[in-house]
Amino acid sequence: MKHKRRNIVLIGFMGSGKTTLGLKLSYLLRMPVEDTDKLIERQEGRSITQIFADDGESYFRELETELLRKCGEQKYERILSVGGGTPVNPVNRPLLHQCGTVVYLRVSPEVVYERLKNDTTRPLLQCEDPLTRIRELLEIRDKIYAECADIILDVDNRHSDELAEELQLQLRKQKDIQRKKER
Repeated sequence: MKHKRRNIVLIGFMGSGKTTLGLKLSYLLRMPVEDTDKLIERQEGRSITQIFADDGESYFRELETELLRKCGEQKYERILSVGGGTPVNPVNRPLLHQCGTVVYLRVSPEVVYERLKNDTTRPLLQCEDPLTRIRELLEIRDKIYAECADIILDVDNRHSDELAEELQLQLRKQKDIQRKKER
């Protein structure tokens, strides 16, 4: 199980910067980055939007859970960026920890709205008032994300370089704490 702890699992709301930070970390740490949504799209041969339209959200969530189970069993090191709804399912929370160190990218509703207001690929935001929908979802999810996280990074108005640097420091601190516990 020790080998999995070097893995980094990025969680957070859509538009929080998981993909951007994942790519930055991949470069800095020389680790591959994988996005669970992209892995599911590849596996299914269709987009997330199409999966939601054809089979519904519950089917998609089942695919996420199965993918996390597989990731938790694999031994190679990586950065894993998961969909915004993944931690909401209680079954997924221990699976996320089996995959690696869970990092919550905390973002405000206003920043999410600004980043995604023209994005038509987000099924949960295709509604009359996306900002209200973002606020409602974040109100529910923020506590879940925070409880699930080993590390929390506030991302509003921060560049990915700064976030990557802070995360590397946090990971080193965790590693030092773990070493002291093992002595």
